[in-house]
Amino acid sequence: MISVDLLTLVDRLEALVNEGWRVPFTARTVINEDAFFEVIDQMRVSIPQELRRAEEVLEQRDSILAASTSEAERVVQEAQLQTERAVNDHELVASARAEAERIKAQAQLDVGEARRGADDYAMGVLSELESRLSSLLRTTSNGLATLKRRRAPVMPEDSDDES
Repeated sequence: MISVDLLTLVDRLEALVNEGWRVPFTARTVINEDAFFEVIDQMRVSIPQELRRAEEVLEQRDSILAASTSEAERVVQEAQLQTERAVNDHELVASARAEAERIKAQAQLDVGEARRGADDYAMGVLSELESRLSSLLRTTSNGLATLKRRRAPVMPEDSDDES
């Protein structure tokens, strides 16, 4: 059976009443009984169909609402996870930067200590070398002086004794 719009059926009932004959001096109207019951029968058929359609629409609405609620919860959870990841990433980056700065500062301290150690070692070696060279230079100078004295011609003694 074809579902007839309920408002159309109500309009047809109203038309039946308007087309009916008024009983004089009363508020009563005579209408075509067969046409009236035909419209009522159509309403009996149409109303359950309309109710089923309304129930289907309500079920669809509930289904859509449930799906939307589920999707919204999923989106919120995903957003929370992304926020947590971003915060963790930020904290991880900040921690890594702090660790890098700490390592850099420690490396600079280590380099400074190594440089001071190397300088101290070099100063010790150079001081020892300088001391040895000075000693060697003195020894060399003394040796040369001794050799020069030996080579110096001996001057003859004055011949005053022979005159």
